[in-house]
Amino acid sequence: MSDMPSSSRRARCVRCGLPARTCLCPLLTRVDNEIDVLVLQHPREAREAKGSVRLLGLALTRCRVVVGEIFEPTELLTLLGGDVSGNALLYPHDGLDTAAQSNSVQVRRLVVLDGTWRKSLRMLHANPLLHSLPRCSLAPAEPARYAMLRKAASASQLSTLEATCAALAQLEEAPARYQPLLAAFEGFIAQAAARTPQAQARI
Repeated sequence: MSDMPSSSRRARCVRCGLPARTCLCPLLTRVDNEIDVLVLQHPREAREAKGSVRLLGLALTRCRVVVGEIFEPTELLTLLGGDVSGNALLYPHDGLDTAAQSNSVQVRRLVVLDGTWRKSLRMLHANPLLHSLPRCSLAPAEPARYAMLRKAASASQLSTLEATCAALAQLEEAPARYQPLLAAFEGFIAQAAARTPQAQARI
């Protein structure tokens, strides 16, 4: 029995890991973020072809993506640098947690939960250590670019990439720094929409 010819296999980019026809690399623009980013990504989101974190992780120079839903406290503390101080959670402040707002502390690492609204809420409740982190909340100034590809509860609900860029721009006081990445994200959306009949109908 002979091996399958390599030409019959779907080639994948060695950098982004996607098939050649959906490769992100032509869109990539590197952004030197000052604040570290730690993305805790729900396992189902890691398999989502239209997810924004792949582009985010490739573009930011200081970004780590860890896939999981429930983390051992010691493991999570290690991911946070061995100490919760200096970390802030990108998540709306619900008024029930004792965590302070991030503008009252010096943030060196932004922790981001990547998943649907329901899954990210489950991740938050399943990892009590996250409740001790100051919250970084956003008030979006414009509708989400992502609505063309994925359903959201409201027009202002941002993708992980958009929310992270907005938070970093706010914390670093450098909004222009993240505009090239947002432009690349718009290109990603346009490419994905061109392959999605439902999205094409909304353009």
